[in-house]
This record gives sequence, structure tokens and C-alpha cells, in this order.
Amino acid sequence: MKSVGIICEYNPFHNGHLHHINEIKKRYPKSVIIAVMTGNFTQRGEVSIIDKWKKTELALFYGVDLVIELPFLFATQSADIFAHYAIKILDTLHTDYLVFGSECNNIETLKEMANIQLNNKKYNSLVKKYLDKGINYPTALAKALYELTGKNINTPNDILGITYIREIINQESYIIPDCIKRNNDYNSRELNDGMTSATSIRYALSHNDDISSYVPEKVNDFLKTNLHFLEDYYPFLKYKILSDKNNLSSYLTVDEGIENRILKYITTTHNLNELILKIKTKRYTYNKLNRMFTHILCNITKEEAKQLKGLEYIRILGFSKKGQEYLNQYKKRISIPLITKFSDCDSEMLNLELRVTSIYASTLDEKEKNHLIEQEYKNSPIIR
Repeated sequence: MKSVGIICEYNPFHNGHLHHINEIKKRYPKSVIIAVMTGNFTQRGEVSIIDKWKKTELALFYGVDLVIELPFLFATQSADIFAHYAIKILDTLHTDYLVFGSECNNIETLKEMANIQLNNKKYNSLVKKYLDKGINYPTALAKALYELTGKNINTPNDILGITYIREIINQESYIIPDCIKRNNDYNSRELNDGMTSATSIRYALSHNDDISSYVPEKVNDFLKTNLHFLEDYYPFLKYKILSDKNNLSSYLTVDEGIENRILKYITTTHNLNELILKIKTKRYTYNKLNRMFTHILCNITKEEAKQLKGLEYIRILGFSKKGQEYLNQYKKRISIPLITKFSDCDSEMLNLELRVTSIYASTLDEKEKNHLIEQEYKNSPIIR
């Protein structure tokens, strides 16, 4: 039984994601689709607009066969760390293919760029040159590649795709990378006809705009209550910063003296967006700052992150009958413990998931909050 991997956030699941799944089914008929998915916090430092159990239910409903959680610590860091552990999970599960969205839609070009990053000695010195000029890391990568090849690969999904391919090579994985054309602007806040970005849908939802044309019907139903927006956590974040202002540099991804800029503006800003606009620099991008504030909000210190090394388990959030058959076929050959419930594993990394879920739930009313926290340690995988 062949398998195809997806690395996703589904924040929220939209028509483009459904297109992605349907294209995989056309290219790789009868294959099992395995999604490695971020949970209640995402790689861009956002909160998930709906919780991970609802995202899992939707993924299964629309064609995914196996949903695996990418642990919070890896899901909310740089693309390099995010990709490393997502690929490690897929490789451990003996995944045959990885299919991701791409703006250029040329897998050979993306492979070429990944090999340059790994093997061209001049590449690293060029990246350093651009970083020293105060340019952020993704832009520095793109400029270095352009200088070496004359090819302008500077869009988010292409850059992330190159990172995936590089990790496949680094880990000596047998996963075969493939890509599907992405037709919308990843960062745009504007709703576009038919397929639009998750960013634009979240922005529309925050302004109570109708998004029913841009998401499948069942998703639209899930987006009517108990939505989570990053701005809703600002009072908690502000309290955390002001109450621990002498220790901000101890938190994960708080580097290079950025804590001084935070403290300079925290008392005079009224929302997170205003704070980020005050402190962002060329080096500290919007997404990087979002991730940093997520780590402060969730009390993740550099010391704690150092102690939580490696992938301790693979947590299954849900599966279809075909996904279950795949697991039964390969479970004896999977080297990392597979867990289906909280009690399956005594792990500090799993305890961290409970902590961040409790923080994620803090904006809900008491009944919904308690329900979501209980799900973290009571739920078994969703079965479809």
C-alpha cells in the first residue's frame, strides 16, 4: 500500500486544500494520504482558528486517511525545524511521496535549489552576507539562490518546499517529493474568487465577513462558533510580559536584544498588531515575532526547549479505515512509539501539549474551556 504525505496547518481548511487532496488522489490513486498537521498553534505563530480535533475531523471527512500531530515545540519554530520534524515523522511512517503546494510548480528546479543549499560552499557565505545587512532569513535565502542561479525563487511555498526537499536529502529518506501548482497569494488578506488563502479567510472571519464561497460546506459549519484569534490573547500576553519583564530573554526565540524593544512599547500599545508594527525590523519579520510571542504566552523557555530534544512519540489524532490498515501493515517497522491517547506515553513533550491547550482554551467560556482541555487527555483518535 503506497502512501502520500501532506504537511499542513488547515487554518482553516479551504477550497485550495480540497483541491490539493483531490489532485493527490488523481496522481496517486488508492494511496493512503497521511497529514502531519500542526495543532492549536501554528508555524506562523498564529493560533488555530478552530481546535485540532475539529481540524482532524474535517481532514478525514475531505479525504485524508491518517492525521498525525506535529508537536507544539516543533510546529511553532522556524521553517528549518518545522520541516525537519515533519519529514522525520513521515519518514518514520514509511511514507512514499510528499506532495506540497508550489508557486513555480517545477519540482526539478526546487530540487536544484535544495542541492545548492546543501552542496555549494558559496551559498552559506552569501546568506551570511545578506543577514549581516539586516535582511530576514527567508529573503536572504532567496537572494543567495538568485545570485548563484539567476532564478528568482522567493515565494513562501517554494521556499518551504525547498526546505522539505533539503530535509529529505539530509535524513537520507526514500520519500519522493512532488508539487502541485498553488494559485493564490499565501499572505494576501484579500478574498479571491474560488480559491483564496487561509490568511484572507481568517481576516474575513475576524471582520464577520461571509466566507462560505471559499471553504467546503462542512468547514463553514465549523467556523460559526468558538473561533480563536491571536488578538484575543493579547491581555494574557501583556500581563505575562509585564509580570516577567526581567526574564524575557529567557524565552524561546527572544534573541538579539529584542526584549528591550518589547518593553519599550508594551505599555503604550493596545493590541498585538500595534505592538508588532512598533517593534518589527528587517530581521524580525511579522511571523517571527508572532512565533516569539506565542512562546512567551505559553511560557516556553530556551532551557525547557533544550531539555525537550528529539521526537519522543508519534501521536495519531485520527484515521480512516484505510489509514488504520496502513498502520497495521507498518506498525512493527515504526521505530518511534505510536500513541493514540495521552496516557500511552509518559513524556514532558506531551505534558507541554496539555499546557498549551489550556492556554489556547483560555478565551472560551468555562464550559467550552473545560471540554477542550479534557479532550487533550481523554480523546482517542477520531475514526472515520
